[in-house]
Amino acid sequence: MPARAFFYLFFFYVVFCDIIIFDMRILKYIPFMIMCMFANTAMAGWQYNGYYIKDGYYSDDGSRFIIGFNGGLSWGNASITNEVGSLQASYYMNSTTGVVISGTAYALLDSTQQAEYVDIGIGDVSELKAKKDFSKTAFAAGAYIGFTIPNHPQWRLQAGYDHIAETDYDRIPLFEGDISLTSGYSAHVYSSGVKSTITTDIISIMAVYDFFEGNTKPMNTIIPYVGIGAGYSMSKTTLKLTDIFGDLSQDADLINYGTLENGILVFDNPNGSDKYPTSNNIALLGTLGISYGINEYTYLDLNARVMYVPKISWQIANSDGTQHRDWFGAENMIYSNVMLGLRFEF
Repeated sequence: MPARAFFYLFFFYVVFCDIIIFDMRILKYIPFMIMCMFANTAMAGWQYNGYYIKDGYYSDDGSRFIIGFNGGLSWGNASITNEVGSLQASYYMNSTTGVVISGTAYALLDSTQQAEYVDIGIGDVSELKAKKDFSKTAFAAGAYIGFTIPNHPQWRLQAGYDHIAETDYDRIPLFEGDISLTSGYSAHVYSSGVKSTITTDIISIMAVYDFFEGNTKPMNTIIPYVGIGAGYSMSKTTLKLTDIFGDLSQDADLINYGTLENGILVFDNPNGSDKYPTSNNIALLGTLGISYGINEYTYLDLNARVMYVPKISWQIANSDGTQHRDWFGAENMIYSNVMLGLRFEF
């Protein structure tokens, strides 16, 4: 068991160090993990770990090296929150129709049109709520590697990687609601339109318990299991924010974050731009599933997995990427996955 234990301990050390320091560069260790798997098998003399007892009888302690792959669908749900911070905008109301427009839109009117509006004061855009929460479906895939605990093979310890494919969040308006104005009025206003995407990767450690008796898993039998874990999430977000209602263009600081397109201020976070960092956070995981032993090495696996990420943020940035500003976020993101895959135990 010493050689196998050494490889397991070194593997988990590499996972934790890379999560904390290097994020996604953990993938460079995959060739090493594969070599460990085959080297470990060779060291074992093509036998499972165990011990010899009287008259040469060999007892299997149930320990196995595990590697698995799965794929399926993920349903993401979260509350979209306004992360703009304090942002003042002026508003005008048409005295006949009651329509409210921003100060920027008012400035674009001719004098005859302006005469139809009255100044109703200044309000804070941060008071507005998101038009709609996040609810999307995407493809999901994952892989994991680990081992069963000697003499307690019902327990599996696994290090895993889950990928939630790109989904979009597009809204016009992004924010909407009643806003308190300095004049004492309360007005129903709108703010900006957004086209955005999100892709999430999660690296985790999980403890899984298989419900069976003895030191070896039964074949041709359904084996239920449950598991919990924790990890590190990395969400890549992109956005294109457009000031279609004119309330953002009144802020002198925001002009440094965007560009004018046909007289409208646009904030563009292009896909793949290095100036926009990933939104990183902890992740909590739970799983419930069943496996079916095709043979003593191969198991068909069906599971439901829930992954919780406290918050994911979308940001705008200035032209050289030296300044960032949160614009909106997805709070209490829950990814609910249904996955089908194969697990190999050696």
